[in-house]
Amino acid sequence: MPKPIVALVGRPNVGKSTLFNRLVGQRLAIVEDLPGTTRDRIYAEAQWTNVPFTLVDTGGLEALTQPPRPTPEQPAALATASSGYVREIREQALIAIEEANAVVFVVDSEEGVTAGDRDVADILRRVADKVVLCANKADNEARRQAAVEFWELGLGEPLAVSAIHGTGTGDLLDAIVERLPPVTEEATDDSVKIGIVGRPNVGKSSLLNALLGHDRAIVSDLPGSTRDAIDTSLTYDGQTITLIDTAGIRRRGKIEVGIEKYSVLRALKAIERSDVVLLLVDAVEKVTAQDAHVAGFILEEQKSAVVIVNKWDAIEKDEHTMNTYRDMVRSELRFMDYVPVIFISAKTRQRVNSVLPTALKVVQERRVRIPTGELNRLLRGAVDANQPRFKGGRRLRFYFVTQASVNPPTFVIFVNDPDLLHFSYERYLENRIREHYPFEGTPIKLVFRGKAGADDAEV
Repeated sequence: MPKPIVALVGRPNVGKSTLFNRLVGQRLAIVEDLPGTTRDRIYAEAQWTNVPFTLVDTGGLEALTQPPRPTPEQPAALATASSGYVREIREQALIAIEEANAVVFVVDSEEGVTAGDRDVADILRRVADKVVLCANKADNEARRQAAVEFWELGLGEPLAVSAIHGTGTGDLLDAIVERLPPVTEEATDDSVKIGIVGRPNVGKSSLLNALLGHDRAIVSDLPGSTRDAIDTSLTYDGQTITLIDTAGIRRRGKIEVGIEKYSVLRALKAIERSDVVLLLVDAVEKVTAQDAHVAGFILEEQKSAVVIVNKWDAIEKDEHTMNTYRDMVRSELRFMDYVPVIFISAKTRQRVNSVLPTALKVVQERRVRIPTGELNRLLRGAVDANQPRFKGGRRLRFYFVTQASVNPPTFVIFVNDPDLLHFSYERYLENRIREHYPFEGTPIKLVFRGKAGADDAEV
């Protein structure tokens, strides 16, 4: 069952990223005292009173596609750029309405109610039942008292919170959880779930139609033309498959141009539901920062993947072009070097017939189990060929390895002290496993555990 999504919405510099870090209990977002500084991590798993949810910082969503903000040394330029903030936060609010189960509307108790706050409140009022009004920066009693003025926004009681000091966050989390739907078990579905994700206008709906052989989805050259999420079932080579198309953003009334850049919320949902994810890249535009972000989501969810380079028909080619392009893709997505890369044209159907066989092969790889005896022989050979370095006068020693689970493949390695492990040696062990069992398109997880009795025999 996909986790509910909770979105943080509000003007720049009201403390969304600081609140994000506080609620997830880690310093995950970059925090600076300048608007528009969120650049990297935009979502994290969180829970409260045993209720899990995915928290999304919409400031980070903006940063995926917006150019860098002017620096403080450019006050005139900054003032000009600020004129676009209202439109941007309106778009964030609109997508939060459509995709999130709960919306935390963050305002600044030090500045009080602003025109930008009123503008977003007008949008959120239509779904007031899932909005939590958070008056942040209530760092002292005077500001906590001043928070009452946000009642005028018509979104219920403003909860006075200090994200920096953590005060009031318990009440805020209680209010969030109250608005989340109950978690229910879905009916058993043995089909292979294949998610189709990527930036707007890279050809997701065209690929879906090509795979199905008919126009199941409306295809347009305009970004975001798909109006609803589409799950389509088909049978291929005796295997039932569910294709999850994430091309569109559901619309309710008029939505401003450019809102499709926030389609990452839909990608999050699809990735979580999928067994294998098809990440589409535009051959003409090449790999972008947003492609890398989506790839990061796939990796963090430990999902298998296939990179699909679409619009290959639009590229001038010679006998070296494909290999050069493949190397470029692997370089830009360097943390997914085990993922197959396929070059297609959904428009002309070029090599589309290789997509499903590759995806199903990746699913099979995800379910491979290595016998314990073979695993320990692999580990012994890897350690004999390249002993780990000493750390603080001690050396990491290996005792035993077993595969704890599949989907994704997870290996538990017993050692004398996990703190002696260097990340480069962990990568070395993963590569040695892949030499014998490639697990194509699939991440593998290595878990290192200390073993009592340092005198036990090594592998």
